[in-house]
Amino acid sequence: MADHDSAHNDVRPRTAVLTRGFDPGLSFGSARPAVFRASTYVFPSPEAAEHAFAITTGKIKPAPGERADLIYSRFSHPNSEILEDQIVPLEPGATDAAVFNSGMAAIMTALLAVLRPGGSVVYTTPLYGGTTGLIHFLEPWGVKGIPVRSGDSKALDEAIRSAKDCCAVLLETPANPTLIMTDIERAAESAARHPDRPAVMVDNTFLGPTFQHPLLLGADVSLYSGTKYLGGFSDILAGVAIGKSLDLVQKMRSRRNMFGNILQPDECWLLNSRLPTVSLRMNRQSKNAQRLAEALEGHKQLSSVIYPTLFKDPEQKRIFEKQCAYPGGLFSIDFKGGKAAAFDFLRNLRIARSAVSLGGLETLTCHPKSTTHSGMTGPELAESGVTDGLVRISVGIEDWRDLLADFEQALAAI
Repeated sequence: MADHDSAHNDVRPRTAVLTRGFDPGLSFGSARPAVFRASTYVFPSPEAAEHAFAITTGKIKPAPGERADLIYSRFSHPNSEILEDQIVPLEPGATDAAVFNSGMAAIMTALLAVLRPGGSVVYTTPLYGGTTGLIHFLEPWGVKGIPVRSGDSKALDEAIRSAKDCCAVLLETPANPTLIMTDIERAAESAARHPDRPAVMVDNTFLGPTFQHPLLLGADVSLYSGTKYLGGFSDILAGVAIGKSLDLVQKMRSRRNMFGNILQPDECWLLNSRLPTVSLRMNRQSKNAQRLAEALEGHKQLSSVIYPTLFKDPEQKRIFEKQCAYPGGLFSIDFKGGKAAAFDFLRNLRIARSAVSLGGLETLTCHPKSTTHSGMTGPELAESGVTDGLVRISVGIEDWRDLLADFEQALAAI
């Protein structure tokens, strides 16, 4: 561990992710972090214990660069601190991070750090189904959810302006699974004009941290399912919240202390080992996805292929070119034959696998309406564009020509 490693602040992210946040001298000279499995930690004195609890409970603020002594692994542990330090440089504009035991845990904890009874959250639709379910769950507890269709900048401006006791603006861009993009900078400007100054949070799982940087566009928090591209191997669950304000991240950590949803040492160690290759993997996946999407465009079985380089709407093209470096490893296809055709396609795939989740090295396909978004109501599905014929494809690092041949034979089998 190290206290934010000021010595590494002047290097580029690809270097910082390998050098900052870890002192080999604290791990018997190990070149890479070890796994620290411990539930509790010994204090050198009672005064040190008192001071650590005062910082952790928020009674006092730490001095610049100071970190509270370790207390108990529900609050923090060496592997979480190393991971939180090393992930920060991957998100330009960030200062601090908090890690959680799932993406949903990160979203829930981030929202509950700012929401209050009677408050409201403005959010874009469609969201990941679990996030939509969370907002509906909070409504009987006095939190008002205000949905706005993704990409409708004017409607989002108005929803933020008119929201009473607005606590948060939650964007998922590109939207899951329709890939509709929302203008982050414009939403952040609208939030900044609101007298309540709601926190702007972006679920950046689809394009971040390599291709889209919400904090540079005015967002306060970038949220991740670390299970996806950050983890990259479909073998761990993790969540990350990365912010540009220590105070806001500390609020999340305080809630995390209460909920007990910190990421465990082994998973922190695994995720930490994957960070240096995130951009390498995502670039390969994006190149593969672009070749596949553009090759399938216009296929007789498909009513549309949804991918950023194929956007026809001028506003969507503008947003993509403004805030995204590359189009990413996900695309969706909509079948003319609806659910039956979509299921036939999925049933006949040989290389691509039928599974939920995304961002792994292997290509995964799913039918959102009957799986990840099945908890949404009929009107929500219709409003969001999640149709009977829609299939989401998360492209892996296989040879794209083999994947194209697999898709074409599955299409021919319909």
